[in-house]
Amino acid sequence: MERRGAAAGGDVCMCQTVFPAHANHRGELSAGQLLKWMDASACLAAEKHAGVSCVTASMDDIQFEEAARVGQIITIKAKVNRAFKTSMEVGIKVTVQDVLTNVEKIVSVAYATYVAKPVGAGKIELEPVKLLSREDHLEHSLAIERRRIRLGYDQVFQNLMQESNKEGDYYSFEEEGAVSNDLTHVQSIELVQPPHANHHGNTFGGQIMAWMETVASISASRLCRSYPILKSVNMFKFWGPSIVGDRLVFNAIVNNTFQNSVEVGVRVEAYNCEEWIKNQARHINSAFLIFNTVNDKGELLTFPRIKPTTKDDMRRYHGAIARRRIRLARKCMLSAKEDKPSDSWDRSNQAYVSYSNIAALTHLAAKPGWEITSTLDDIKIQTHEDGDVLSFKVEMQVKIPSHLAFSLLSDFTLRQQWDKHFLTCEVLQAVNEDEKIYYVTSPPMTGHKPRDFVILVSLRQPCKPSEPYIVAAKSVTLTSVPPSPEYCRSKILCAGFQIYSDSNSSCTVCYFNQVTSGVMPYLAANLTGSSKSIEDTALECIKFLELKGSKC
Repeated sequence: MERRGAAAGGDVCMCQTVFPAHANHRGELSAGQLLKWMDASACLAAEKHAGVSCVTASMDDIQFEEAARVGQIITIKAKVNRAFKTSMEVGIKVTVQDVLTNVEKIVSVAYATYVAKPVGAGKIELEPVKLLSREDHLEHSLAIERRRIRLGYDQVFQNLMQESNKEGDYYSFEEEGAVSNDLTHVQSIELVQPPHANHHGNTFGGQIMAWMETVASISASRLCRSYPILKSVNMFKFWGPSIVGDRLVFNAIVNNTFQNSVEVGVRVEAYNCEEWIKNQARHINSAFLIFNTVNDKGELLTFPRIKPTTKDDMRRYHGAIARRRIRLARKCMLSAKEDKPSDSWDRSNQAYVSYSNIAALTHLAAKPGWEITSTLDDIKIQTHEDGDVLSFKVEMQVKIPSHLAFSLLSDFTLRQQWDKHFLTCEVLQAVNEDEKIYYVTSPPMTGHKPRDFVILVSLRQPCKPSEPYIVAAKSVTLTSVPPSPEYCRSKILCAGFQIYSDSNSSCTVCYFNQVTSGVMPYLAANLTGSSKSIEDTALECIKFLELKGSKC
């Protein structure tokens, strides 16, 4: 097996001036053109790292935050965040700059997956990306979490579809003004020519995306009788290749409308000459594009309701609802760099809340500017202030293997044995082998009720020796566990452990907790209080780990 890779990772920056040929009737950069540029930049970054040709495997959900206008400058930065065996995650950041005001705004941030194309019959194993900066380390760590979301997306969608079928549909499709899906069906056929393909003759993924955007826009316009604006795209997945000479058939139809937005589904089938004659299609891609439309004042317009007429129409109708739930969950799950990520927990957002949990702890651990406030033998206490948020880091040297420390610290029902802030702890839900939800109570403080918490604990094992074991904790909201008058319901913003292996018999355990000044004295699941209190709890933790570890 041949190992390929530039080790330092692909890093590409592309600047483009938006000319009239790139714009729509409003003088704004067309989404299709932008998708082509994004794919080209990301592919160049992937090939720079791999050293061989690469093809687009998928592109995660894309949100378009700003529009670029004629005369403005688009900058697209693409960088390989992590290399797996034969595939890579490439991060893409698009910004727009006004040449007159010099103001720069973010247009979109996206993540794409590319696969290295082997030369001949040989197999390729990609070299790891060389991490040069703090941001490189962060994105490298979070890439594995985003991969988990991609791999689990289909299961989440199927669960929501089953839930939708059980609940039934209470909307009357005979509502006045409802429009039949059939009226929005659009078909387009494109012949793949050399300018549409790379030097191996494979059609550019970005070109296919651009064609999909065009046909979807026409479909949406038949419903709103206006010029729709593409706001987001659900994950693009490429199921197979197409080459120069293929006929690509695009079928677009409106699946559902949601007051001010509409979802259009597009299916792409490919035919070579022989398949074209025999009508033997190859399904190479499907995607779902979300549009809205505005009036002359920039106000959002309302779309008419859709009236499904067939069983397949109903399937797409309910599928659009499920995808919208996932989109809203993703949108509500704010970036881990923000202070207040969403804490609601249901079928539609489990993967995103879990991602938020791990990402928040990873970002907290990587923050610069930690200040040492106390050192005592095997314990080092550090703090970090950011506005009204105070974070603690407790570093402990423990004489047991890292995998044993991880096993003991990941079971929160054992926490009472060393942490006085835990009065009771029970498992509410064993979501999967890496996620559990706990109900925790803590002793009352003078003049206050005892406090309780509903905590999601997410576990991750390292993919390579240099990476830590992770035990991340954050509060979540479960409708089945409402606040009780006997307790004061409290929240954990971000807490948890990173466990690094030092040797076969020792490890470094780092505990983190992020709290606001108002709740700091009362927070459970942390080592807060005075330095003495933190040291005492840390010593109990070390004693517990080494005692339990010696018996294993």
